[in-house]
Amino acid sequence: MGKVIVVTSGKGGVGKTTSTAALGAALAQRNEKVVVVDFDVGLRNLDLVMGAERRVVYDLVNVIQGDAKLPQALIRDKRLETLFLLPASQTRDKDNLTPEGVERVINELKNHFDWVICDSPAGIERGATLAMRHADVAVVVTNPEVSSVRDSDRIIGLLDAKTLKAERGERMEKHLLLTRFDAGRAERGDMLKVDDVLEILSIPLLGIIPESTDVLRASNLGSPVTLADARCAPSLAYFEAARRLAGEQLPITIPGEKRGIFGKIFARRAA
Repeated sequence: MGKVIVVTSGKGGVGKTTSTAALGAALAQRNEKVVVVDFDVGLRNLDLVMGAERRVVYDLVNVIQGDAKLPQALIRDKRLETLFLLPASQTRDKDNLTPEGVERVINELKNHFDWVICDSPAGIERGATLAMRHADVAVVVTNPEVSSVRDSDRIIGLLDAKTLKAERGERMEKHLLLTRFDAGRAERGDMLKVDDVLEILSIPLLGIIPESTDVLRASNLGSPVTLADARCAPSLAYFEAARRLAGEQLPITIPGEKRGIFGKIFARRAA
């Protein structure tokens, strides 16, 4: 039975979709079977980042409404045999997602994949709550700026209230992925420092993705950054984050600094 990950945030534009693609590709390169699912019905960007926009025939809503079977809608990545995409619909709205239909699709995916990674739309509306509802683990994507962190704090509250795990009285495993971090700007006070974000959100840190044009360049090429350039700094950070998702305990170093914060992070994990 596969593990369901929701990649979520309160604020748009923080890097959820690029992170979903990058983490999915990184896990697939470990020879694990991965599907990335676009829940952003009406917009649909994950297929662009995956370079599969011209290959979309059926989508998540088609499967939920019974117009297509799940295998018809799944798109296998041309570069990695173990990586698949289930795209969102561009012509429907989020009301076409039903709780029963989402549950059926997620359960079917769990039976065929090691990882089911759900790319949530921003905010707290229907698409976002359905994307997180069946998650085993949440990756909360946050930029080091006040409004992004505040919105992520609200999302953490929803994860602890609106998921099946929460309703069963179980603890939702949550991780922070800090994106677009620049140590120089943080030191000058132009953005929050890592410690500041951790103090506000109080969830374990999965990884720190440095600010880099490599991410934008990869997206424009229609490729997850972990496939476009495996040696660039963001790719290395995503590969390490994927290893942590898989259960490995790795030290985290703040980009631009040499001091590891392994002890601090795992002290927070134990708290």
